[in-house]
Amino acid sequence: MIRNMATSESIIAALGCTAVQRWRTFQVTGRLAGRAVVEALSPRFYGNSATRSVVAKQIYFTAWQILPAFTLFAAMLSFVLIEIVVSTARDFGLSEYALEMTVRVLVIEIIPLLTALFVATRSGAAINTEVALMHIHNELEGLRQAGIDAMRFELVPRVIGGAVSVLALTAISSSVALVIALLLVYGPQPWAWAEFGQVLARIFTPLSVIGLWLKVLLFGVVVTVIPIASGLQVPRKLFFAPIAVLQGMVRLFFVLMLVEVGSLALRYI
Repeated sequence: MIRNMATSESIIAALGCTAVQRWRTFQVTGRLAGRAVVEALSPRFYGNSATRSVVAKQIYFTAWQILPAFTLFAAMLSFVLIEIVVSTARDFGLSEYALEMTVRVLVIEIIPLLTALFVATRSGAAINTEVALMHIHNELEGLRQAGIDAMRFELVPRVIGGAVSVLALTAISSSVALVIALLLVYGPQPWAWAEFGQVLARIFTPLSVIGLWLKVLLFGVVVTVIPIASGLQVPRKLFFAPIAVLQGMVRLFFVLMLVEVGSLALRYI
């Protein structure tokens, strides 16, 4: 009986510690995301060369370095998926819906999520590791003691750079997908542009465009805010860094899926 009570108390204590830790992580994540939004909308933020440098470096390493390879990958994936959709639509006598189906599935849903996952895999883990090591080695605390706002000069620029990178890569890969869709569905026919424009106008209403880019922007914020928050929560022991990265990436992928599911629910339900 006493052993069972002790076991129950330990389980309750463990659940309480987990709940407290998750609440603290949620607070850090929310505070960082809110600060990033405020700073991004403030012209004074871009007046400092140090913050501009960090933003530029983040965009360079996250988007510019992988732009050719990612564009080629997006083009190959788009070609395969568009060909599958077009061939299937023709087999079932639904050729007139092939382009609209392709754009709705590929450009609105698959490419933004794929871009966010690609950036998360390539840069999210790196940011998580970098911030975790800075936290473990007390580098951020050293900046605070020197009177430097670490949040503004080290963390927020990474969030802004990551968000801009996701937006840019999504825009480029979506444009490539639309061109491939036009060529596969209509071929190089001059008359196709008018019909193609009518289909796009029917799909991309102002409300739809706003919703799409809000989702992409949220993806961009998530792929940097969650890794940074995970790095800031790691205990100051070096062997905890890999654990923090793993936990941060799992949490990141889960939140990305939640955003995508929420977007689908708002759009189609």
